[in-house]
Amino acid sequence: MNEPDVVKALGALAQETRLKLFRLLVVAGQEGLTPSHMSERLEVAPAALSFHLKELNHAGLVSAQRDGRNLIYRAEFSAMDELLAFLTAECCQGEPCLTSIASTNCSTSCSPTRSC
Repeated sequence: MNEPDVVKALGALAQETRLKLFRLLVVAGQEGLTPSHMSERLEVAPAALSFHLKELNHAGLVSAQRDGRNLIYRAEFSAMDELLAFLTAECCQGEPCLTSIASTNCSTSCSPTRSC
């Protein structure tokens, strides 16, 4: 993922409703959700939901697939993984991040709230 793609993805997620939508789709997994289900769950008007889904789709974070008369939206997990990899690529001064803060391999630059 390159910087313009990262900026587009972060921009799409930098809005409360879109962040909630994306997280809802992540929880739904590969099964995905219909717009009507998302609208009900998040109490978002269908027109507003359509706008937010379009923004997430444009950023490559969600995809839509027609299933009969319905559209099924799914989180694009590969895009999410690429975004997270980009954001953490230089984590801990290039040292591999481990699960234990007490590890001697953990760089001193890591935040106390981050597990290195």
